[in-house]
This record gives sequence, C-alpha cells and structure tokens, in this order.
Amino acid sequence: MIRFITAGESHGKGLTAIVEGFPSNLQITEEYINQQLYRRQQGYGRGLRMKIETDKAEILSGVRFQKTMGSPVSLFIRNSDWENWTDKMTSGKKSGQIEKITVPRPGHADLVGVSKYNLDDIRNSIERSSARETAARVAACSIARKFLEEFNIYIGSFVENIGNIYPKNNYAEKLFNNEVEDNFNAWKLSEKSDKSPVRVLDEVHEKKIINKIKLAKKRGDTLGGSFYVVASGVPVGLGSFIQYDTKLNSDIASAMMSINAVKGVEIGTGFTSTHAYGSESHDEILRKGDVITRKTNRAGGIEGGISTGQPIIVRVAMKPIATLMSPIEAVDLSTMEQVVSRRERSDFVAVPACAVIGESMLAWVIADHFIKKFAGDSIEETKDNYKNYTKNLYKRLSKNFKKK
Repeated sequence: MIRFITAGESHGKGLTAIVEGFPSNLQITEEYINQQLYRRQQGYGRGLRMKIETDKAEILSGVRFQKTMGSPVSLFIRNSDWENWTDKMTSGKKSGQIEKITVPRPGHADLVGVSKYNLDDIRNSIERSSARETAARVAACSIARKFLEEFNIYIGSFVENIGNIYPKNNYAEKLFNNEVEDNFNAWKLSEKSDKSPVRVLDEVHEKKIINKIKLAKKRGDTLGGSFYVVASGVPVGLGSFIQYDTKLNSDIASAMMSINAVKGVEIGTGFTSTHAYGSESHDEILRKGDVITRKTNRAGGIEGGISTGQPIIVRVAMKPIATLMSPIEAVDLSTMEQVVSRRERSDFVAVPACAVIGESMLAWVIADHFIKKFAGDSIEETKDNYKNYTKNLYKRLSKNFKKK
C-alpha cells in the first residue's frame, strides 16, 4: 500500500526519496523531518562527515500548505561535500585522470559490488552501498512516523550495549515484564536516550561506554553494539498468519536487516527464550474490565505474525564498522598482490545513529500494515475506519463467542 525508494550517492549532489501511498491531509513539515535527520547525525564516536554535513530535507512535491495531497511526496537532501567531489563524481564527461580505487575493504560491499556489477573502480560500489543512503530513508520514514502519531502510535529507542558494555539494570526487562505505566509512550525513551551522547539510559553506563570508545579510537579500531526499538499504541490485528509474507514480524526483521552493518534481529525475548521453559516464555492472558491484556510481553507485541496490542519490542545487533584506521589484510585487484585494506573516512561507532534509523524502519513497517488494514484515501477516512474497528473490540469478540 505504501512504498519508498531512494536514489543518490554518498558524495554525489544529494539524496532523493520518493514516498507514495499515504492518504491526503496528513500534516507534515520540513522541520519535522529535519528533527529526525538531526537525531541520526548525533552520537559520540561519529566521524568527520557529520561535521561536514548538516542534513536538511527539502520537500519538492506532494505536499501543499503543509498537508499531503495523496500524490507521491519527493524529498531532496543536499550533500554539502559535493563541491569537493564534483570532478570525481560528475555525471558528465570525465575531466583529467581520476585515481581508481583497487583495494577492497573487508566487511564492506567493495569486493562483492565490483564482482556483481562488473566494475573497474571500487568507488562505484562505495558510493551507493554507503550508510549515507540511510539519511534518505530517515527522511522518507518520517512521513510514516508522523502518520502513526495521528493514531497515538509512537516509536522510540535506546542503546543496550556498545563494545560489550551492558547496563547494570537493563530497561528491556521492564518492557518484557510489563512494568511500565499504563499510558506508556515509546517516544519518551528516545527523549531520555537522546540526552546521552551514546543514547543510553543511565550515566554510569554512559561513562563506561565512552571510555571504551576512547580506547577503540586510540587503537584505530571500531565498535559495534545492540539497541532496542519500541513501538507503543499499536492496535491488535496488524499483520497476518495467512501467508509467510504477510507476517508483521517477518517484515520487521527484513526492514532491520536492510540497515547497513546490522547482523541480527530478535523480537521480544528472542534468543533468550531458547534457554527457558515454555511456562517462562509465553504471556498469560488476563482480563482487565472490558479489555483483554497480557501479564507479560515476552513475545514483544507479536503472536502468530499479528500485533497483540502490547508494545512491539525489537532488539537489533550492529557489527563494528568495517573501515579501520588500523587496516587489515586485503588484495589489490589491479596487481592481485596481498596488501592492507585502504582507509575511507568513517565513524568509530555508529550504534546510536543506527538506533534512530531502526526507529524509522519500524515506523515504516507498522505504517504499512496499518494502512493495509485501515486504508482510506484521506486521513479522515482512515481515522473513521480505525475507530470503527477499535470501538468495543473485545465486547464484539465476547458477543461472537456467546452460546446461542
């Protein structure tokens, strides 16, 4: 029902995103989108590129007087560094001798890219496979985030560990045990974690991680980590068990794995549940007044590929960034000799930024399933469809099951 595509290279003129399928009359502004772009650029351990670029999205079409028109929305983010790369990245005729990159970096798309696309310069692989592309994603997915907020669905995140430094008290346990307030708002997690340069939830944890990052910098090395992305306010019934490609959890896992350097995803207690008894893994069903709820949320808000109405909890693992200041071994493709891999301007740690990108991708998947279920041509029609479904949901269910 909704989709987006992105275009652009890391050092080209800029990044473009085209978004389509959202209803008309959804309020959206450049300022709202740019807030998310700003968040993506923050974090202790980022590289020089973040000092060069100040990402701002320009809405080129699909929005009039700060409201969507139902037509495709196109967005453009200029690359400030383009002026230094004009000769190297021009779409026109090559002027002068441009040095080719012939040494691939382990862990990047360098070697597989030139192999697949039959290229004679690794630069062509580097430019599109770069995580710079995620700026366009965050801009596109900000429309999905704003759409969800119209229905009181909020997305937030926090970093769990960087460099194997974990908190003494992991907030995820509160989420799994349903030890959060009844009106829990996931965005509050981001408001708190955004105050930390490494996006964690307590100062002691923050200091330990920063010390580990400093050590990695001194060694010319990089660090990975893990983070949680959480969605609150999600209604019962998004996704389906009917086919393998209609499951909400399947789409979430796919979306997270599409993010650069992400190597693992789990929903709810995930791999931890493999160590537990079934009685310790599943969420007992309780009745509270006219509402059916769960005692815990170990399933992470999804059962049978369908949302349960509990917060959706996703844990994501990001590997260390592959560009190292202390290079490792590679092969020079021009001579086929063993050499050390080349350096490319990079971050030391990008886990905090990756968490913001994870928020964006989760927002997109939830919005996609939401629109599939409650689709309307305008935001007003979509709200009517949503209200009709959620009104007295469990009373209707009870009525269906009463003996006749």
